[in-house]
Amino acid sequence: MDKTALERALDQLDQAAAAIRLGVQDLAAHPGAADAAHALSGGAIDPFVFRLAIFVLAIFVGYYVVWSVTPALHTPLMAVTNAISSVIVVGALLAVGISASGLATGFGFIALILASVNIFGGFLVTQRMLAMYKKKDR
Repeated sequence: MDKTALERALDQLDQAAAAIRLGVQDLAAHPGAADAAHALSGGAIDPFVFRLAIFVLAIFVGYYVVWSVTPALHTPLMAVTNAISSVIVVGALLAVGISASGLATGFGFIALILASVNIFGGFLVTQRMLAMYKKKDR
């Protein structure tokens, strides 16, 4: 891969990450966006529908961002994914340790297990990808 193609791929990854950060910051700055949309529709549409629509759109954006990454950028992407999963582990530990509700504790434990599996699997895949670039001994 020539240097210009790698630079273009890195620029695309930076732009995608900036768009995701902007979207997350925008949602965090306006937590009542679904309630405002509910009020604008005259109460005809439940705020849950707006939140579900945002979730579904995030799935599509995530899918297209991940599948458009070149193989050379797979390892940095996995590192970021592992970092996000580690934040989920911290939140799950808090949910398990602090919550007084059995339901929250159960969901926190499930989140903890799934995020741990994701982190472990991410490291295995990354190790396998890096092994592809090592010289073979003959």
